[in-house]
Amino acid sequence: MNLLQKCEICPRRCKVDRTKFVGFCGANDKIKIALVSLHQWEEPCLVGTHGAGTIFFANCNLRCCFCQNYEISQKNYGVEVDINRLAEIFLEQQSRNAANIDLVTPTHYVPQIIEALKIAKTNGLTLPIVYNSNGYENLETIELLRDYVDIFLPDLKYFDDETAIKYSAAPNYFEIATAAIKKMFEIVGAVKFDEIGQLKCGVIVRHLVLPSYRHESMKIVEWLYKTFGDKIYISLMNQYTPMFNASKYKKINRQLTTFEYNSVINYAVDIGIKNCYIQYGKTASKNFVPNFDCSGVYSKP
Repeated sequence: MNLLQKCEICPRRCKVDRTKFVGFCGANDKIKIALVSLHQWEEPCLVGTHGAGTIFFANCNLRCCFCQNYEISQKNYGVEVDINRLAEIFLEQQSRNAANIDLVTPTHYVPQIIEALKIAKTNGLTLPIVYNSNGYENLETIELLRDYVDIFLPDLKYFDDETAIKYSAAPNYFEIATAAIKKMFEIVGAVKFDEIGQLKCGVIVRHLVLPSYRHESMKIVEWLYKTFGDKIYISLMNQYTPMFNASKYKKINRQLTTFEYNSVINYAVDIGIKNCYIQYGKTASKNFVPNFDCSGVYSKP
């Protein structure tokens, strides 16, 4: 756990001794989990028959003013567990026939997660491991995951630095996140599916289209395709819902319009993208936000 004593796990590099204090992310050296569930709302290739085996970790190294999960990302809500209990949770998800182990916002707990995975794999864990993150990652931290993660599911939120700083307090977001995504691709390679269409390994990059920022979204889509071609999948999301502190910012204090979302999709099609998930229907709803009641942390979900 030496990495936590002068923490530089994420790009904040706040150097806090997390065995005594909390870092910028809000976490100390204790793992905190807000929900363990079988989740049906991930990309189709991650859900399987029973759902993705999501583990929602508390705290976050971003400060997204519109975060749908603000209760756990910003308000420190969750239950503390030790490494052995986290390993048990992994195995319990496998016993529930989860399609994978889906680690949601795991960055600040990477050292503990690795130790828990070692224990769980020794005790029979065979599910693919999904690293579901906001993309604001250090290369050294991603390298630590080389022998443990099968599928990387990062966000690529912003193209312009001004936007990233304004809405997530994340300087140099695009530079940092794109370097991290390249590293993720280096580790797991091109997407590979099993015989029933479930993802075995590879990278899916998520991008949430924000109201008023469709042109920035187009730049992100273009960069991804020019960099990786058809070797990764892109997931374009229309589910933006103005929550938390979004009301303080006029440009994003509304839902995304159909025109805005379709213009990004059409651009992706025009430049040749084929490996892309899109969302249909009314996904912009608070009803799609999980109920963070700590189910599954010490009891069955």
